Amino acid sequence: MTAQTLQGTTTLSAQATSDEKYVLRLYVAGATFRSRRAILNIYAICMEHLQGKYDLEVIDIYQKPALAKDEQIIATPTLIKRLPLPLRRIIGDLSDRENVLFALGVNRQT
Repeated sequence: MTAQTLQGTTTLSAQATSDEKYVLRLYVAGATFRSRRAILNIYAICMEHLQGKYDLEVIDIYQKPALAKDEQIIATPTLIKRLPLPLRRIIGDLSDRENVLFALGVNRQT
C-alpha cells in the first residue's frame, strides 16, 4: 500500500489482485470531527473489504475548492465511487457500515 499527500489531497493506493478495482474519492471539509470520522471509517472499510483493490483519494474542499465544484459537492463528507460502475455518492460520516458496503456493491464475505 502506498500513500501520497498533495496540498489538500491524500491518495491511498493498494495494488489490485483482481481485475475489478474500486476508485473512490472522499470529499471532506477541513479537520472537523465528521471529516476525521469519515476518513477513519472508509480506511477501515477499504482495509477490511477491498484488500488490494482500491484507490482512495481524500480531498479537502477548503484546499481544493475547484475539485468540489467540478463534482458538484453540496455536502460533506461525501464519498464518490467512480469505479466499478455505476457511479455512487454516499453522504455522511460512513459509520453505517452495512449501508456503505451496499452502496459500494461490496459482498460482505469479500
